[in-house]
Amino acid sequence: MKNRENTSLKLKEMILFAMLAALMFCSKKVMEGLPNIHLVGMFIMTFTVVFRKKALIPLYIYVMLDGLFGGFGTWWIPYLYIWTILWGATMLLPQKMPRVAKCIVYPIVCCLHGLLFGILYSPVQAIVFHLNFEQTLVWIASGFPYDVLHAAGNLVFGMFIVPFSELFEKLLRKQRFI
Repeated sequence: MKNRENTSLKLKEMILFAMLAALMFCSKKVMEGLPNIHLVGMFIMTFTVVFRKKALIPLYIYVMLDGLFGGFGTWWIPYLYIWTILWGATMLLPQKMPRVAKCIVYPIVCCLHGLLFGILYSPVQAIVFHLNFEQTLVWIASGFPYDVLHAAGNLVFGMFIVPFSELFEKLLRKQRFI
Protein backbone atom coordinates (compact mmCIF):
# COMPACT_ATOMS: atom_id res chain seq x y z
CA MET A 1 0.00 0.00 0.00
CA LYS A 2 2.80 2.40 0.85
CA ASN A 3 4.44 1.99 -2.60
CA ARG A 4 1.16 2.78 -4.30
CA GLU A 5 0.83 6.02 -2.31
CA ASN A 6 4.34 7.08 -3.33
CA THR A 7 3.70 6.65 -7.04
CA SER A 8 0.17 8.03 -7.22
CA LEU A 9 -0.53 11.73 -7.44
CA LYS A 10 -2.08 13.43 -4.47
CA LEU A 11 -4.59 16.22 -4.99
CA LYS A 12 -2.06 18.74 -3.63
CA GLU A 13 0.47 17.58 -6.23
CA MET A 14 -2.03 17.84 -9.07
CA ILE A 15 -2.88 21.39 -8.07
CA LEU A 16 0.79 22.30 -7.64
CA PHE A 17 1.78 20.83 -11.02
CA ALA A 18 -1.07 22.65 -12.77
CA MET A 19 0.06 25.90 -11.16
CA LEU A 20 3.70 25.29 -12.13
CA ALA A 21 2.69 24.64 -15.74
CA ALA A 22 0.62 27.82 -15.73
CA LEU A 23 3.61 29.69 -14.31
CA MET A 24 5.80 28.40 -17.16
CA PHE A 25 3.19 29.30 -19.76
CA CYS A 26 2.52 32.79 -18.38
CA SER A 27 6.21 33.57 -18.00
CA LYS A 28 6.77 32.65 -21.64
CA LYS A 29 3.83 34.80 -22.77
CA VAL A 30 5.09 37.79 -20.75
CA MET A 31 8.53 37.48 -22.37
CA GLU A 32 7.33 36.87 -25.94
CA GLY A 33 8.65 40.23 -27.09
CA LEU A 34 12.20 38.99 -26.52
CA PRO A 35 13.56 36.67 -29.25
CA ASN A 36 13.88 33.15 -27.81
CA ILE A 37 14.53 34.44 -24.30
CA HIS A 38 12.30 32.90 -21.66
CA LEU A 39 12.27 31.06 -18.33
CA VAL A 40 11.00 27.69 -19.57
CA GLY A 41 14.39 25.93 -19.57
CA MET A 42 15.15 27.17 -16.07
CA PHE A 43 11.75 26.04 -14.83
CA ILE A 44 12.08 22.58 -16.43
CA MET A 45 15.49 22.02 -14.88
CA THR A 46 14.35 23.35 -11.48
CA PHE A 47 11.24 21.16 -11.45
CA THR A 48 13.31 18.15 -12.53
CA VAL A 49 15.85 18.68 -9.75
CA VAL A 50 13.02 18.89 -7.21
CA PHE A 51 10.41 16.44 -8.54
CA ARG A 52 12.52 14.12 -10.75
CA LYS A 53 10.17 11.95 -12.89
CA LYS A 54 7.07 13.84 -11.81
CA ALA A 55 8.50 17.01 -13.43
CA LEU A 56 7.14 15.59 -16.70
CA ILE A 57 3.63 16.43 -15.48
CA PRO A 58 3.98 20.23 -15.41
CA LEU A 59 6.20 20.03 -18.49
CA TYR A 60 3.51 18.35 -20.60
CA ILE A 61 0.71 20.46 -19.16
CA TYR A 62 2.79 23.45 -20.31
CA VAL A 63 3.22 21.90 -23.78
CA MET A 64 -0.52 21.33 -24.03
CA LEU A 65 -1.25 24.90 -22.92
CA ASP A 66 1.13 26.17 -25.59
CA GLY A 67 -0.73 24.13 -28.20
CA LEU A 68 -4.16 25.15 -26.96
CA PHE A 69 -3.37 28.85 -26.99
CA GLY A 70 -0.98 28.93 -29.95
CA GLY A 71 -2.68 26.38 -32.15
CA PHE A 72 -1.52 22.82 -32.70
CA GLY A 73 0.48 23.73 -35.81
CA THR A 74 3.70 22.30 -37.16
CA TRP A 75 5.66 24.64 -34.86
CA TRP A 76 4.22 22.78 -31.87
CA ILE A 77 5.19 19.21 -32.85
CA PRO A 78 8.84 19.51 -31.69
CA TYR A 79 7.61 20.69 -28.29
CA LEU A 80 6.44 17.12 -27.71
CA TYR A 81 10.08 16.03 -27.45
CA ILE A 82 12.35 19.07 -27.32
CA TRP A 83 11.65 19.97 -23.68
CA THR A 84 11.82 16.31 -22.68
CA ILE A 85 15.43 16.28 -23.90
CA LEU A 86 16.27 18.98 -21.34
CA TRP A 87 14.38 17.02 -18.67
CA GLY A 88 16.32 13.87 -19.61
CA ALA A 89 19.67 15.66 -19.56
CA THR A 90 18.84 16.99 -16.09
CA MET A 91 17.78 13.53 -14.92
CA LEU A 92 21.15 12.15 -16.04
CA LEU A 93 23.11 14.63 -13.92
CA PRO A 94 24.30 13.27 -10.57
CA GLN A 95 21.95 14.23 -7.75
CA LYS A 96 24.73 14.31 -5.15
CA MET A 97 26.81 16.91 -6.99
CA PRO A 98 28.43 19.53 -4.76
CA ARG A 99 26.49 22.82 -4.70
CA VAL A 100 29.34 24.69 -6.42
CA ALA A 101 29.33 22.16 -9.26
CA LYS A 102 25.54 22.47 -9.60
CA CYS A 103 25.88 26.26 -9.86
CA ILE A 104 28.19 25.74 -12.85
CA VAL A 105 26.75 22.61 -14.50
CA TYR A 106 23.04 23.50 -14.45
CA PRO A 107 23.39 26.86 -16.26
CA ILE A 108 25.74 25.27 -18.81
CA VAL A 109 23.28 22.44 -19.56
CA CYS A 110 20.44 24.96 -19.84
CA CYS A 111 22.61 27.12 -22.12
CA LEU A 112 23.54 24.20 -24.37
CA HIS A 113 19.89 23.25 -24.76
CA GLY A 114 19.16 26.78 -25.98
CA LEU A 115 22.13 26.67 -28.36
CA LEU A 116 21.04 23.33 -29.79
CA PHE A 117 17.36 24.26 -29.98
CA GLY A 118 17.39 24.79 -33.77
CA ILE A 119 19.20 21.50 -34.36
CA LEU A 120 16.78 19.65 -32.09
CA TYR A 121 13.85 21.35 -33.83
CA SER A 122 15.11 20.67 -37.37
CA PRO A 123 14.03 17.03 -37.90
CA VAL A 124 10.36 18.00 -37.81
CA GLN A 125 11.01 21.00 -40.07
CA ALA A 126 12.81 18.75 -42.54
CA ILE A 127 10.00 16.18 -42.57
CA VAL A 128 7.09 18.64 -42.67
CA PHE A 129 8.61 20.90 -45.34
CA HIS A 130 10.36 18.12 -47.31
CA LEU A 131 13.80 19.63 -46.80
CA ASN A 132 16.86 17.76 -48.00
CA PHE A 133 20.03 17.69 -45.90
CA GLU A 134 21.49 20.87 -47.40
CA GLN A 135 18.22 22.77 -46.98
CA THR A 136 18.00 21.59 -43.39
CA LEU A 137 21.51 22.90 -42.73
CA VAL A 138 20.54 26.25 -44.24
CA TRP A 139 17.42 26.33 -42.06
CA ILE A 140 19.56 25.62 -38.96
CA ALA A 141 22.15 28.25 -39.96
CA SER A 142 19.52 30.91 -40.58
CA GLY A 143 18.14 30.40 -37.07
CA PHE A 144 21.53 30.17 -35.36
CA PRO A 145 21.64 33.83 -34.23
CA TYR A 146 18.36 33.20 -32.39
CA ASP A 147 19.81 30.03 -30.87
CA VAL A 148 22.73 32.11 -29.58
CA LEU A 149 20.27 34.53 -27.96
CA HIS A 150 18.36 31.55 -26.58
CA ALA A 151 21.59 30.13 -25.13
CA ALA A 152 22.55 33.47 -23.55
CA GLY A 153 19.13 33.82 -21.94
CA ASN A 154 19.23 30.24 -20.71
CA LEU A 155 22.71 30.77 -19.25
CA VAL A 156 21.58 33.83 -17.30
CA PHE A 157 18.31 32.28 -16.09
CA GLY A 158 20.07 28.96 -15.48
CA MET A 159 21.94 30.64 -12.65
CA PHE A 160 18.67 30.64 -10.70
CA ILE A 161 18.15 26.86 -10.87
CA VAL A 162 20.11 26.04 -7.70
CA PRO A 163 18.66 28.77 -5.47
CA PHE A 164 15.12 28.18 -6.77
CA SER A 165 15.35 24.40 -6.33
CA GLU A 166 16.68 24.85 -2.78
CA LEU A 167 13.88 27.31 -1.98
CA PHE A 168 11.32 25.00 -3.55
CA GLU A 169 12.50 22.00 -1.52
CA LYS A 170 12.45 24.07 1.68
CA LEU A 171 8.88 25.26 1.00
CA LEU A 172 7.72 21.77 0.03
CA ARG A 173 9.18 20.27 3.21
CA LYS A 174 7.47 22.98 5.26
CA GLN A 175 4.15 22.16 3.58
CA ARG A 176 4.86 18.41 3.91
CA PHE A 177 4.90 17.75 0.17
CA ILE A 178 8.23 15.94 0.45
